Amino acid sequence: MFKVRLISGTVLVILAVLILYIGGYVTGAAVLLLSLGGVIELLRVYNLHNKTIGIMTYIGTALYYALLFFEKEQYVLPMLIGYVLLVLAVYVLQYPTYTDKDAMACVLSMFYVSVMMSYVYKLRMLPHGGALVVMIFVCSWINDTCAYCVGVKLGKHKMSPKLSPKKSVEGLIGGIAGSAIVGALYGIFFSKQVYELNNAAIKFAVCGALGALIAVIGDLAASAIKRNNEIKDYGKLIPGHGGILDRFDSIIFTAPVVYYCFLYMIGNLGG
Repeated sequence: MFKVRLISGTVLVILAVLILYIGGYVTGAAVLLLSLGGVIELLRVYNLHNKTIGIMTYIGTALYYALLFFEKEQYVLPMLIGYVLLVLAVYVLQYPTYTDKDAMACVLSMFYVSVMMSYVYKLRMLPHGGALVVMIFVCSWINDTCAYCVGVKLGKHKMSPKLSPKKSVEGLIGGIAGSAIVGALYGIFFSKQVYELNNAAIKFAVCGALGALIAVIGDLAASAIKRNNEIKDYGKLIPGHGGILDRFDSIIFTAPVVYYCFLYMIGNLGG
């Protein structure tokens, strides 16, 4: 299992690097497919993946990304409101086929997976986005690695014993600190090699710390949904890792946080 996990993980990293390096519609299409896959996985948990109300969520996801691709973001909010209204219309017009929980599951899938995942693409499309998008993975993967190492060596106080018994407060702190340190180092590199930026180390460190903290919430949220619905994995798409939501659970949360950190702390980067 470890060998399978290692090989699939390596292939995944290589694909991610290539897709993010190319940017543009290639990155957008990849993120769209990931979003649709994640929505299918989440709706399958609630047995809505092949129902009318679920199909509307796939269509809503496609429309949302189309607005992003064609730079029509002024229509995103009206489109999302329209999507919610249509889901509720199906709920009431086909009552009692669907429950209120079904409608809420669809709305959650749209916002939790499609909208939040889209910030990977949105960050990539910013000026120097090819370099900035790296911080999403610093906040997620570096945080995981540092949290694991510190937790194994020093972990004594359980962070969420009922939900994730192996996670510790010490590991949480170690993961945040590790992401902040790597973020600071990457900020220095960014300022010297990509775009000269005042206090880059501090800004990237803050982004790394905040992103790492939110990444933990994303990981726990995905685990909580699985536990509530008594499933082990969301899917089997990625050998040794599970489904899209199993592998990208923390990235879904980290992406919008990193995006807004950079947007508010460093502006348009000369774009």
